[in-house]
Amino acid sequence: MDSGGGAAGAVRGEPSVRLRPVGEPDLAMFRRFCTEPGLIGLDWVGFKDAGAPARRFAVDGYLGEDDGRLVVEVEQEHAAGIVSYTAGRYAGRASYWEIGIVLLPQWRGRGIGWRAQALLCDYLFHHSPAQRVQAGTHPENVAEQRALEKAGFQLEGVVRASEFRAGQWRDGYLYSRLRDDPSPWDPTPH
Repeated sequence: MDSGGGAAGAVRGEPSVRLRPVGEPDLAMFRRFCTEPGLIGLDWVGFKDAGAPARRFAVDGYLGEDDGRLVVEVEQEHAAGIVSYTAGRYAGRASYWEIGIVLLPQWRGRGIGWRAQALLCDYLFHHSPAQRVQAGTHPENVAEQRALEKAGFQLEGVVRASEFRAGQWRDGYLYSRLRDDPSPWDPTPH
């Protein structure tokens, strides 16, 4: 699944983006996210077990029933980061997906993030009956807010004191995209 052609369409002046399953060579990047302070930006919450990525990969290749990871690949050769998805449930059978993204610093600010998140939404809507995909971000992460909006998400509101980071409780912004919301790939105005 990629943004270089087909349903996603080409984006002029920006590198092609696709999502693919995690491969064993990608585990080095995953270990970096666990052990390099600041590499994942505001989401850094401390050192993590550097062996955990290999153990999880051995279980299911990061393609679990209720959660997973896909590699964001740029120009069909560079692993630029990862997208994640985790199942959640509101009342009854109202399941949803919570998504996230982390890009390596050299790939940020190039239009990759919004396309990767839009591709992930398309993938989840195509392969599951979920009506909703949601994503949270930090109030100070204006770039991610713009990326989510460009990927077809709408701001739902503030989730107060939702995260403990850098020694204090912080608010978050909650965004969502519903199955019947307009696709960001649709060239007609909405």
